[in-house]
Amino acid sequence: MLDAAYSPLIEFAERVDEETGWAPTQLPGWTVRDLLLHLATDCQRLLVAMATPSSAAVDTDEVSYWAPWQPGTDGAAAGLRGTRIMASAWTSVRGPADLYADTARAVLHTAPRVRPDLVVTTQQRHLTVASLLHTAAVEAAVHHLDLRPSLDIRPDPGSLAAVRHVLDGLFGRPAPSQWDDVRYVLVGTGRAALTDEERAELGPAADRMPVFG
Repeated sequence: MLDAAYSPLIEFAERVDEETGWAPTQLPGWTVRDLLLHLATDCQRLLVAMATPSSAAVDTDEVSYWAPWQPGTDGAAAGLRGTRIMASAWTSVRGPADLYADTARAVLHTAPRVRPDLVVTTQQRHLTVASLLHTAAVEAAVHHLDLRPSLDIRPDPGSLAAVRHVLDGLFGRPAPSQWDDVRYVLVGTGRAALTDEERAELGPAADRMPVFG
């Protein structure tokens, strides 16, 4: 699943040009180069986690990992600003693009060589490598959508299913079955607002959207 989630992003990073690097994404204030840098630093975090086994007990899984990340909060805004500042240090989009492509390939090379049940630590939480890699696929799928319209292909179906699994878990129930995966991801992560019809379908639970972002 992770290879299918990463491959279109790596291919995009390999061919992105300067003009596209300055194109806006679906995230407030972020250009393509900002998002590529964020993806690269996320891959670095994964590599550190997989290389650092923990003796602690598991306290997080692939669903609960996402609960603290809430869109529209002061923390989320600070994260957007911080990445924008760091990305501004690069004089060309090739810097963050090449860094992402290299680190993403390193993740794909390393992941199959680490035991899925190994407990690792990331962001002060302890989870198995299997759960960690699930979070990586979710991150890739969501940010794949953030790159539109510069990357105008649909994310891997398995990766979208992984995001749906997280959204259902945090929401406490499945979304209406007729909801398209992409629409559910956009609404569930705060990238799109619920329509009146969707609010009616969810009822009072609509106020719990978005569940992470």
